[in-house]
Amino acid sequence: MSMQLLTSEQLEFEDASDVIEHYFREGWTDGLPVVPPTPEKVRQFLDYAGRSSSEILGTEPTKGRVITVEKVAINAVMAGCMPEYFPVVLAAIEALCEPQFNLHAITVSTMGAAVLAVVNGPIANDLAMNSSVSVFGPGHRANATIGRAIRLVIINVTGALPGVLDKATLGHPGKYTWCIAEGEEVSPWEPLHVERGMDSNASAVTLFAGLSATQVSNHTGNRPEAILTSFRDAMFSAGYGQGEIVVALCPEHVGYLGAAGWTKAHVKQFLHENAQRAMAEWVAAGHMPREGIDAETMQAATQSADSITLVVAGGFAGAFSQVIPLWGGGSNSRSVCKQIVVPS
Repeated sequence: MSMQLLTSEQLEFEDASDVIEHYFREGWTDGLPVVPPTPEKVRQFLDYAGRSSSEILGTEPTKGRVITVEKVAINAVMAGCMPEYFPVVLAAIEALCEPQFNLHAITVSTMGAAVLAVVNGPIANDLAMNSSVSVFGPGHRANATIGRAIRLVIINVTGALPGVLDKATLGHPGKYTWCIAEGEEVSPWEPLHVERGMDSNASAVTLFAGLSATQVSNHTGNRPEAILTSFRDAMFSAGYGQGEIVVALCPEHVGYLGAAGWTKAHVKQFLHENAQRAMAEWVAAGHMPREGIDAETMQAATQSADSITLVVAGGFAGAFSQVIPLWGGGSNSRSVCKQIVVPS
């Protein structure tokens, strides 16, 4: 059995199980078994996307490792993707390589960020991506394997192996896979990719360097103010002056907000204005004092209302939402939105 390795050379194995064990020994997995990337499977992905195997998507800025379409295809096969998923993975890797995302820093830092991918547009439905029940959980191949392919590229192509370059103190499960579709059909607002300047008919993926999420529960409030006040403590946990932070709103919460006529801008402004406390309280909670700011001066969790990104996702039952802080206070790594090129 001929199997394609990460270096594009080919080795012979007796069967698929030998390949899987070989990949474990070489450290080319995320700790789970992989799909053997045969030349035939890799070629299917390249042919579907209509991309050259040698095309360069980007370069890891510190070690100078080149990320080609072929290397991404190999890892997408290993992750269990279907060829139809490959354009999403390619767009995500292009986003990963943008300087403002700060790829090297987020992958080697002790802070332990994972890459959160949010997919918008027609391709989310075409691939049966999950935006609803257990949206951050298992059970949907597209979500699971697209997110896993991103992580495998980070491990195998950039060399960020846990304990080698990846020095995360704790990390979190999103480092296995963290990919969702936004619930555009239940949102009263424009989708994330449209907010970022894309056409509504386009498909796009937005990447965030996310830290572990804090779940926000409010089953009693039915007014926007009562619901949004619940997010205050979760936002405090991120620290003050966040340059960007993600708030994932479930359908029940966003339903009340939409029914009350609240826009995204209104929600963001309320969250920014209400997640404030005196510098002395921030310091008492373990955050570093800010030079030149006295103890009684109020400091917001976010730099401005525009520092908050709203994403609508989750099941209809249960009033649970999330706050997801970003690496480096949401300033040293900025989210990136890329259009997905769908083959005609």
